[in-house]
Amino acid sequence: MNYRFWCGECGFKTTWGAESVAGRQHADHYTARHPGLPLGGQVESGTAGPAAGGGLGCAGMAVVIVLLLIIAAACVR
Repeated sequence: MNYRFWCGECGFKTTWGAESVAGRQHADHYTARHPGLPLGGQVESGTAGPAAGGGLGCAGMAVVIVLLLIIAAACVR
């Protein structure tokens, strides 16, 4: 599962990743940008983010390239 932390003081969001990594980014942000304030904000969890997949990926890109080549070949004749 992936996690992303949102700052409770500004619009900062951590990157999607393991809870420990995103939590460290959140804590580091608070230390640097909001010293003295307790950690606040929200935590998103789920299968979102880059590691979740769901995009076209290489196979989708290959299909698009093949279709463009077919269209280009049809126009040349």
